[in-house]
Amino acid sequence: MKTGRINNVILSLTIVVVALLTLTLFVIDHDDDSSTKGKLVKNPTNNSIIPDFSAIADVAEKKRAFFDYLRPAISHHNAIIADERKFLLDSQQHMQDDQSLSQAEEFRILELASKYQFSMRTVTAEALDELIVRVDIVPENLVLIQAANETGWGSSRFAREGLNFFGQWCFKKGCGLVPQSRNAGANHEVAVFKSVDESVGSYMKNLNSNGAYAVLRAIRADLRAQEKPITANKLVYGLMNYSERQGAYVEELLEMLRHNDQFLVATNA
Repeated sequence: MKTGRINNVILSLTIVVVALLTLTLFVIDHDDDSSTKGKLVKNPTNNSIIPDFSAIADVAEKKRAFFDYLRPAISHHNAIIADERKFLLDSQQHMQDDQSLSQAEEFRILELASKYQFSMRTVTAEALDELIVRVDIVPENLVLIQAANETGWGSSRFAREGLNFFGQWCFKKGCGLVPQSRNAGANHEVAVFKSVDESVGSYMKNLNSNGAYAVLRAIRADLRAQEKPITANKLVYGLMNYSERQGAYVEELLEMLRHNDQFLVATNA
């Protein structure tokens, strides 16, 4: 009986040791940034760890992983924008009700005008109306599809090394990554971001402030006026100036929206 018990104890200990060794080897394999078998890679620019989307062989899995990686940042910045918009709409209502704005209220309005690159020296009803057009959400599907298009589903050098998921440029020497195919005489670089959150925030601010996307904002404002949903399929036509390919670029995004409809639905929805 004692021998049987001892053998059982030895067998149990052996199983535990084997399990621990297996777990250790798994952690080492997945923590080795130089390994092509893992699904994480180290960003050499800021040492952040990001998914290695190119290592995911299954296309459907890759698409879901890429979208799920971006969703928290999109949700975060749309929540910030929604809060800013509510504040501006409340201030607009105060003015329509002939209520005086507080100094704090005016100060925040001017701060938002500066953030969204809108010239406003004094707060007037007309100026506030124009600012509200800029301060509005960007549909999640539009953000996801543009990121997929601009980065080849997260596999581009700019996404991996600069956490730049939208091809945004900067123009100060050393501000980012120099494109290998940059034309002679050009001085732009591809911006580098500290986090995916910062990248998404910069992209949304660009759409909401840059004059090149005034049409996008006008489409969105018109949908608001008609009390219709703000959708990617509608706003995409305002991205004509996002690429030199213009109409062909918009058509490509529309096709991607149609083709990837099943992946654009959040997995936890």
